[in-house]
Amino acid sequence: MSDVLGLLRNPAFDALRLRQDEYAELAQASRNRALANALVAVFVASVFVPLIGLLYVVPWVGLMALILYKSRQTDMLIVQPDEHIGHSTLESLQNRNAIAGALSWVAALIGFPLLSGGAQEITLLLVTLVLMVSSTFVFSTSPLSILIYIGILGIGAVSSLALSGQVEAMGAAILFTISSLVATVQIRTTFVKARLAEAAVIEKDEVVSLLLREFEENEADWLWEVDPARRLRAVSPRFAFALGRAQSEIEGKPLLEMIAGSNWASGQFPASLHDLAERLKNRENFSTMLVQVSILGEERWWELSGAPMRDEQGRFTGFRGVGSDVTEQRKSSEKIAYLARYDTLTQLPNRLQLTEALGEALRYSVQWRTRCALLMVDLDRFKAINDSLGHMTGDKLLAQVSARLQSLMGENQMCGRLGGDEFAIVIRDASSAGIVGDLAQRVIQRLSDPYQVDHHTLYVGATVGSAEGPRDGGTVEEMMRNADLALYQAKDLGGGEHCRFEPALHASAEERRQLEASLRQALGRDEMLLHYQPVVDAHTESVVSFEALVRWNSADHGFVSPGKFIPLAEDTRLIVPIGQWVMRKACEEARNWPEHVKVNVNVSPEQLLEPGFHDEVVQALAATGLRPERLEIEVTESIFLRDASVARNALEQAMALGCSVALDDFGTGYSSLGYLRKLKFSTIKVDRTFVQGAAQGSAESLAIINAVVAMAKSLKMSTTAEGVETIEEAELIRELGCDKIQGFYFGRPMTAIDARSLFSAAQERRA
Repeated sequence: MSDVLGLLRNPAFDALRLRQDEYAELAQASRNRALANALVAVFVASVFVPLIGLLYVVPWVGLMALILYKSRQTDMLIVQPDEHIGHSTLESLQNRNAIAGALSWVAALIGFPLLSGGAQEITLLLVTLVLMVSSTFVFSTSPLSILIYIGILGIGAVSSLALSGQVEAMGAAILFTISSLVATVQIRTTFVKARLAEAAVIEKDEVVSLLLREFEENEADWLWEVDPARRLRAVSPRFAFALGRAQSEIEGKPLLEMIAGSNWASGQFPASLHDLAERLKNRENFSTMLVQVSILGEERWWELSGAPMRDEQGRFTGFRGVGSDVTEQRKSSEKIAYLARYDTLTQLPNRLQLTEALGEALRYSVQWRTRCALLMVDLDRFKAINDSLGHMTGDKLLAQVSARLQSLMGENQMCGRLGGDEFAIVIRDASSAGIVGDLAQRVIQRLSDPYQVDHHTLYVGATVGSAEGPRDGGTVEEMMRNADLALYQAKDLGGGEHCRFEPALHASAEERRQLEASLRQALGRDEMLLHYQPVVDAHTESVVSFEALVRWNSADHGFVSPGKFIPLAEDTRLIVPIGQWVMRKACEEARNWPEHVKVNVNVSPEQLLEPGFHDEVVQALAATGLRPERLEIEVTESIFLRDASVARNALEQAMALGCSVALDDFGTGYSSLGYLRKLKFSTIKVDRTFVQGAAQGSAESLAIINAVVAMAKSLKMSTTAEGVETIEEAELIRELGCDKIQGFYFGRPMTAIDARSLFSAAQERRA
C-alpha cells in the first residue's frame, strides 16, 4: 500500500516507472483539471457576489487562481523534469498544492454561507461533493495528494453541516468521505496491478526479441551471457571467436577482464567500458551501446545490447544479450565525419567547421561580453599561376599556403579553407587591442614570401578583410558577409592590404546591389542615351570625329555617373549588351553627319573578348549603312592583360573590314611598345593627366608627350590629346605636334541634336 501511494521507495518495486503513461497524459489532464476548477470557482463567485459583495469573493478567486497556477507549474515540471529538482520534492509540492486547494474550498464552504446568512449553503455543499467524486477518478502522479484533497474536503463538508446543526447529514458526509477515500485506494491499486502485469509482459517480450534478433534480422554476430557476478557462461562459439580464445578458456571468466585487455591490471578503462560496468552493476537494460574493447592487444569497437534476467521468484540471475563487432563501420563513420568537416586538399577545417566555430565564438562573446573576429583571406595572383602552370601546381601551392597559415595560429584561433584560394580565420577572443590587425599583417607578410613548387619559385600575395563580432554582426551570415565586404574593399585598393569592416561598406554594397538591379533593366526601359564629344583638327579646329559616350538616366536613381555604373556593368558583364547597343546607336547617329566625320566607340575588354565581336561590328554597320572607314574603335591597354591573342585577333578582323582602332589612355597603364609593334593602331590618345601636367610645366609630362608624338609619327599613327580645357593648353598641344584635340575647350559631351547643330551652324557660316 505504501508503494502504491508513493510513501516509500522500495528498490524492488519502482512505481514511478509504472506511471510513465500518466506522465505522457499529465500535461493535458493538468490543463483540464485547472480549467474545471476555474469554471467551478467562477460559478461559485457568480452565485455569491450578489449576496456578499466583491470584497470577499474577489480575494478568494485570486487565491484560487494562484493555487491553480502553482499546481499547473508543478505538473509541468513532472512532465519535463528539471535535473536540479528531485521527484520527491515535486511530490511534496503536489501535496502542498492539494492542501492549499482543498482549504480554499473549505474556506468558501464555511465562510460564504456565514456571510450570506445561510443562503446557497446547499449549492456549495453539492459543489464540494462533486469535487470529491471527480478527484476519486483522477490518476495523479502523487496518489497521496488525492487522498489529502478528498480528506480535507470531507472534513470541511462535515464542519459546515455541524455549524448549521444538521447532525444526520453530518453522518452521511462522513460515510461519503470514507467511501471516496477507499474507492480512490482501490482504483489506484487496480491500476498499478494492471501496469505491473503489462510491464512484465513487455519486459519478457523485450528479452525474447533481443535474443532472437540475430536470427530474425541478422543484426548481431553473437550472443553473450553473464551470471550475477558478471562471469561469462554459456559462451557461444561465435562469441569465443570474437574474443580470440577457445570456449573452455573463457568460460567462467569476468566479462570486463576479457574485453579490457592489458588495461585490466591498471584499471585505466575507456569511458565506454566504465559505462558498461555501471549498467551491469545497476542491472539496467541497455541497447546498441558502443564499447571500446581490447582483443589480444588490438583496439576494437563492439556494439552491445543486454537485459537483466530474473527467475520466477523475481530474483536476479544475470545478464543476457547480443553483440557485434562494428570496428570497420566506425572507421568508415569517422572517415566520413572527417571528410564532412575538413578540406581534403589542405587538411584544414572546411566551411562547415569554420561556420560552427564562428557561431560558437559569437555565443561566447555575447555571454562574456568579449569580442570575436573573422578574417577572410584571399590570395593575389593565384589564378595566373593556376592557369599558367596547371592545377596540380596550384594545389601544391595551396597546401604550402595552408601550412603557413596553420603555423601562424595561436590560442583560440582557427584557420580553414572556404574554397578555391579563399581562406578564413576565426578568433574566439579578440578583446586584446590590435590582435586582429597584427594577425592580418603577419598573414599578409608570411603568405607573400616566395614558394618553391616543382622547381618553380612562385610569388603570391594575400588580401585580408576582417569583421569583429558582435559589433559587426550578430550571426554567422552577417559576419561572413561583412568580412567579405571588407575583403572586396581591400582588393579594390590593389591587394596586399587589410581592411576592417565599416558600416559605410554595407551601405555601398546595398547601393551597388540596387544599381545593379536597375542597370539590368536599363536597356529594356530605354534609359540609356548617348552623348557625343567633338574631336577637332589641331590646326583647323574643324570637327573630324565624335567620341560616343554612354549616359544613364535611371528612373530609380536619376542621372548616374559613368564612373559609377561602367565598372559595375563590367563586373556583372552587363557591359556586353550595353556595348552592343552603343555601337549600333552610334553608327546610326553618325549617318546624320558629314561623310568625313568619324564616330569613336569605346569597347570594353569583356565585349572585345566575346567570340562574336566581329559579327557585332558587321551587323551594326550593315543595319545602319555606315561605311566602315567612319567607325573608329577605342580600346585601352588592359585588353592585352587578359588574353592578348584573342584581343589582337578580334581587332585585326575589325581592321580588315576597314575600321580604324585607337589606343586610349596610352601611358597610364601597363604600357608596352610591343602592342604598337604587333597591332597597327590608327590613333594614340594622350591621357589628360599628361596634358594638364605639361600645361603646368611638368618636365616629365612634356617629355612623355614629345616621345609619344615622335613615336606615332614614325609609326604613321595620329595622336589625339585629351582633356584640353583652356586656350593655353590648346596652343601648347599644337606646339607639341599633336594632330587632334579633344576637351571641354572645344566642346563638352552633347546630345545628338546639339552635335548635328554644329554642322548646321558651319554650313550657315559658309553660306
